[in-house]
Amino acid sequence: MVVPWKAVCAVALVLIGAGSAWQFQDWRYGKQLANQARLHTETLNQMTMAAATAQQAEQDKRLALEQRLAASDKTHTEKMTNAQKAQALLRDRLATSDLRLSVLLDAGSTGGCSVPATSGAGGVVHDPVRAELDPAHAQRIVAITSEGDRGLIALQACQAYIRALTDGSELLLRGERP
Repeated sequence: MVVPWKAVCAVALVLIGAGSAWQFQDWRYGKQLANQARLHTETLNQMTMAAATAQQAEQDKRLALEQRLAASDKTHTEKMTNAQKAQALLRDRLATSDLRLSVLLDAGSTGGCSVPATSGAGGVVHDPVRAELDPAHAQRIVAITSEGDRGLIALQACQAYIRALTDGSELLLRGERP
């Protein structure tokens, strides 16, 4: 059997060419895939950095809000303590008769009854007619005003809390720092 060397050489050349082309394509696609992987890694790193920056900004905003709320709570506590001290001092002064509560009376509202007025220093000045309250009634009035004061202070604290939360969330919605 005679081997046609020309055909074998042609087939060998085709195989070598195909292998070379295959190898060339492998190098070219490998280079493209490596470039694509590098770009993907860079994109992921940028996204990670942006997410970390955004998370840090959110943590800073939360910390600032927590500090404002803590300051507001401290102010509320101080106001409440001062009001309670003032009310206790007033109750003590009323209990020891160091202080007496009186009310102004309308001269026409007495209906002709003689209401004992508080004694004042002698003089020509016509002072308004006043009547002293019984200490027990005075204590009840002070207790009522004390509850009212505490309620107003608590309301102010709630309003400050909501204002801090609202201001912070409005700034967050606009993308600003509180």
